[in-house]
Amino acid sequence: MENETWLHSAYVPHYLLHGDPFASKLSKEADFVAAFYVFIIGIMSATGNGYVIYMSIKRKTKLKPPELMTVNLAVFDFGISVTGKPFFVVSSFSHRWLFGWEGCSFYGWAGFFFGCGSLITMTMVSLDRYLKICHLSYGTWLKRHHTFLCLAFVWAYAAFWATMPLLGWGSYAPEPFGTSCTLDWWLAQASVSGQSFVMSILFFCLILPTGIIVFSYTKIIFKVKSSAKEISHFDARVNNNQNLEMKLTKVAMLICAGFLIAWIPYAVVSVVSAFGEPDSVPIPVSVIPTLLAKSSAMYNPIIYQVIDLKKSCAKSSCFKAMTKRRHFRKSRFYTISGSLKDTPPAKEAHIEM
Repeated sequence: MENETWLHSAYVPHYLLHGDPFASKLSKEADFVAAFYVFIIGIMSATGNGYVIYMSIKRKTKLKPPELMTVNLAVFDFGISVTGKPFFVVSSFSHRWLFGWEGCSFYGWAGFFFGCGSLITMTMVSLDRYLKICHLSYGTWLKRHHTFLCLAFVWAYAAFWATMPLLGWGSYAPEPFGTSCTLDWWLAQASVSGQSFVMSILFFCLILPTGIIVFSYTKIIFKVKSSAKEISHFDARVNNNQNLEMKLTKVAMLICAGFLIAWIPYAVVSVVSAFGEPDSVPIPVSVIPTLLAKSSAMYNPIIYQVIDLKKSCAKSSCFKAMTKRRHFRKSRFYTISGSLKDTPPAKEAHIEM
């Protein structure tokens, strides 16, 4: 029984190797810099995602399926900003974790729940983009209630995996530097149950979603390259629709890329900590991926704002005036532009972000 339960009889939890598990292992200056950094990105991400949610609520009855997924992503990003970052900021300024084991469990649960929810939402977005680009008939039957079912699955999926450690399969523990908490990755070195928990989390909450995202966008890229000539022969309406879908796909790719860039270093450090030797990752080194992961919720509102600025500039009166001036300068195109202006304008397609 003992051999089956314990992989290493001399295993000591990492948070007991250096005395007080909630005392900061960093210098006060480093804690102050980390707290100030997380405070800034917390304000930016909460404000940006809160604005996205507010604007979506104002037009909730008009939201299209892709927009509903975007709003869901903003909700998860907003949640991780307001539930997690204040704990970290206060503790870092105080040079120790102030909220005990119960606060550690809540902080770890909230961080994992909202982070996992964001990743699974982006997985759904990537599948939506893949089906919309590579299987055109998909877009004709997708309705709002299908999207709500997908979002319900996302919330249930994230809640299931985040709650398992609270029910005894796995646990939440302090980070090696002391002022933050996360999944206890180090349980993989302690017991068979801990190892199965870590392997399940890695597969179902990281490897599988990331694989689906990479597969979806890889298929989209190949599809676009192979069908570029075919699309050029379609009429203007088909071309416009295809261009709009590709713009939405590019935005989704940017969002997924930003999230993965922020979280993959943290995942690598966690895997090394779980299966490597004790203290295989120096404590100062473990802080940097953690801070990078905490910035992931800030990127999406910036991407939305950049896209909106491009659309606003393209539609502004200044841009139109400059376009008309260019037509006047080039006299040989003036007749063409004038004739186009007199024709009834085609119905404009509209991107819903």
